[in-house]
Amino acid sequence: MDIEEKVQLVRSCSAEIVTETELRELFEVNSRPVAYDGFEPSGLAHLPVAVYRPIILEKLMKAGIRFKILLADSFAWINNKLGGDLEKIRDAGRYFIEVWKAAGVDFSKVEIVWHKDHFDNPDYWKKVILIAKNVTVSRTMRALTIAGRKESASNPTAFLFYPVMQCADIFQLEVDICQLGIDQRKVNMLAREVAPLLGRRKPVAVHHPLLLGLKAGERGGFDEDEKIDFMISSKMSKSVPDSAIFIHDSKEEIWRKIRGAFCPPKVAEGNPIMDLMEKIVFEKYREVTVERKGKNALTFTSYNELREAYVKGEIHPLDLKEATARYLNDIVDPIRRHFEEDKKARETYEKVRSAEITR
Repeated sequence: MDIEEKVQLVRSCSAEIVTETELRELFEVNSRPVAYDGFEPSGLAHLPVAVYRPIILEKLMKAGIRFKILLADSFAWINNKLGGDLEKIRDAGRYFIEVWKAAGVDFSKVEIVWHKDHFDNPDYWKKVILIAKNVTVSRTMRALTIAGRKESASNPTAFLFYPVMQCADIFQLEVDICQLGIDQRKVNMLAREVAPLLGRRKPVAVHHPLLLGLKAGERGGFDEDEKIDFMISSKMSKSVPDSAIFIHDSKEEIWRKIRGAFCPPKVAEGNPIMDLMEKIVFEKYREVTVERKGKNALTFTSYNELREAYVKGEIHPLDLKEATARYLNDIVDPIRRHFEEDKKARETYEKVRSAEITR
């Protein structure tokens, strides 16, 4: 695969690349650069973690990119996930690993890093302090949206550590590419600014679009850019269960959620059902068939074909929902069954489910 093909592959799963020229230059000097994404281990896995992330991972690995997944247990602790119980948080991290195994992630090409274990050393904290000395409090507060928090003087002081620590992670992990969701943009831009202070090359920032939640989207004040703010505010979130599809949802539960989802007729933009078709279903299937009540079924070989038909009114929203629910259930089913049939996986699931109920 030549460099332009690699860049195109990365572009295909990105909302933004900062900068594409730097990405191309990186591939010219390093055929196997290192990228990373970080996850706060907490709660049960939904589509963004269990299905969407592996889809993007596969594309990046095809481009020759090596990947590190940071299980950010320390960050989940700061963010009071699972009641701030670090052992429960680590149980959730082990559960995430089982999720990705079931989803087909090739762990011979992906390195798992635990934040607490890997960063419990003075060198890491030296980076944190050096970055903090060169970043204002107001800038740090503006970056709090990466943790799903808004600027507020009433936030615990520990929250202010979050952006600076995440910035230091990038250099401690020695990555070339920050490959995270667009909601993490602010800290990646900060890392690019402070890189010279640490004598490091600016990391390339590759931000993927976020999977929309099932309810109607709205702006929430997380970013100055209207489009980015809409994506962050409307993303599929575990904290709004009826807005998210979880891998343990039954076929009936998936259909209930999809049936109640926002899906305006003849509108593709901001439509979560169309978003699922584009980012999940068409990434998994070469052909997608939509059964229509009282009409012939339609088969599509690309999302753009489906989009055109839907915008023209050739597909009723309910027919689109039925097709989406059917394909999503087929995609989730092998992961769901892994946790039903594998003893170790089942135990990790039960621990996390129990922690969710009791916290």
